[in-house]
Amino acid sequence: MAGLIRSVAAALLLLSMTGFGFAANKVIIILDASGSMWAQIDGKPKLEIARESLRTVLQSVPADDEIGFMAYGHRTKGSCDDIELIVPPQAGSASAISSAADSMKFLGKTPLTAAVKQAAEALKYTEDKATVVLITDGLETCGGDPCALGKELKESGVDFTADVVGFGLTADEGKQIACLAENTGGKYIQASDEKALQEALVETVTAPAPTPAPSPAPAPEPAKPEFNFTPSVVMAEGGPEISDNSNAWEIYKANADGSRGDQVMTEYGELKTNLEPGDYIVVGRVDEARSEQKIKIEAGKTYSPLFTLNAGTLVIHPHASQGSEISGEARVDFAYPGGSTTHYGDAKATVPAGEQKVKVQIGAGTATETVRLAAGQTVEKDIVVGVGHAVLNAYYTAGGDKADNSGIGFEVVKAKKKIDGSRESVEHSYGPDSKFWLPPDDYVALTTLDLAVVEQPFSIKAGDNQDIKVALDAGVLAMSAPGAYSIEVLSSKKDIEGKRKSLGLTYGDSWQQAISAGDYVVVRHMSAEGQEKELPVTIKAGERTEITVQ
Repeated sequence: MAGLIRSVAAALLLLSMTGFGFAANKVIIILDASGSMWAQIDGKPKLEIARESLRTVLQSVPADDEIGFMAYGHRTKGSCDDIELIVPPQAGSASAISSAADSMKFLGKTPLTAAVKQAAEALKYTEDKATVVLITDGLETCGGDPCALGKELKESGVDFTADVVGFGLTADEGKQIACLAENTGGKYIQASDEKALQEALVETVTAPAPTPAPSPAPAPEPAKPEFNFTPSVVMAEGGPEISDNSNAWEIYKANADGSRGDQVMTEYGELKTNLEPGDYIVVGRVDEARSEQKIKIEAGKTYSPLFTLNAGTLVIHPHASQGSEISGEARVDFAYPGGSTTHYGDAKATVPAGEQKVKVQIGAGTATETVRLAAGQTVEKDIVVGVGHAVLNAYYTAGGDKADNSGIGFEVVKAKKKIDGSRESVEHSYGPDSKFWLPPDDYVALTTLDLAVVEQPFSIKAGDNQDIKVALDAGVLAMSAPGAYSIEVLSSKKDIEGKRKSLGLTYGDSWQQAISAGDYVVVRHMSAEGQEKELPVTIKAGERTEITVQ
């Protein structure tokens, strides 16, 4: 992934130097923070992919562009009002947006239509040009109509555009929200993996700047030498020059107070160029290591400064358990003097010399090591996290049909209860074949499918590769209540006060839910005030039951 990050960053920097950049109008990025973002793509949670992609793209946003950040579903489960403008549109907001995304929880519903409406209003879309970029991995779950909203915003806005990135959606799901973008003249982009998401963000968040009027033909200039600036870079004093195109050069105009001014160029590998006379700040860098010099260019002179990075290279091979293959699912965090960086899988990082703290995370397991790295040195290490692998699936009955439903939720918690009786949550996942990497311990899988909830204990050892089958002991209840205002499922047994516990409710006249085997009462509500009709029903594990309440 490190190579991907560098390539995307390079592309964005080059775009900014060739007449491309963020659109001149204000932009609000909306991130889907619903619970389904815990699902994984290629073994990595979608929320982590979204965070990393945002951070990568926003690193190259020009400082004067005004970008805002909104999220939904990040504070409350089951709420359609959980929408928040976290970072208002403002210049220099890249760091604030990245920090907000990094600290965000992902647990709620998907009120995407209301979120786009609020973002448009925050941008004063009826008065100014406005752009909204929506990143969502799910469809509207709060009753909104994204197609109708797109038409409304386009008709009443000055120049309003909504771009939609469908992250991990199927083609059929994408068609259901593409109209939001198409009805505003925007783009709908399908992003099925990490690379596609980053490319979609580049395409939607960046746009070509207006073509400037032709400049007058310049007056002939006096002949110049072929190149007047040819710098070189080394890892350590006295070391060999770096010539493998892994290095980069950033050149800025120097302000009168010695600070950085306008960026002149960014180049990769060997640099041979001509700079106009004046004061510059030049940065030579390789990965996370950099060296900066102030250079004064005078007419008729040539300059070949040497930049010493005082850095080394760490190569980390992460393993889930002793003797296992290198893990492509590992997250490798490097904390070096003056900063930090994150890589994935087999990781290689060039960092400033000194004490390096390396943390390797595979699923819920971590391992940390401290390494002393000298300038010019390359240190290669294998780090074993010591986790086992478990794949969880749910079945309506033991040995029966597999619950092949994307709405299945698995939460792995510690088996040992805390003093207050609660258990420590370890990891979440959704859908069949949910994968977990876990440190050796005793756990409980809390499995939820619609109204059916079951706990199943299991244990993991380092190096395990377990296929865990959770028996829901449940069936499917299909309910019809012609003309009903709502349908409610109650437990059949009354409590000491003569009340029955409500297990679930939906609005409308039909409903289908998976539910644990047992006796229940289905209630048809004809209005919000009453007019009830109820019908008892018995659910058998592994069977479908259809009833009509009239």
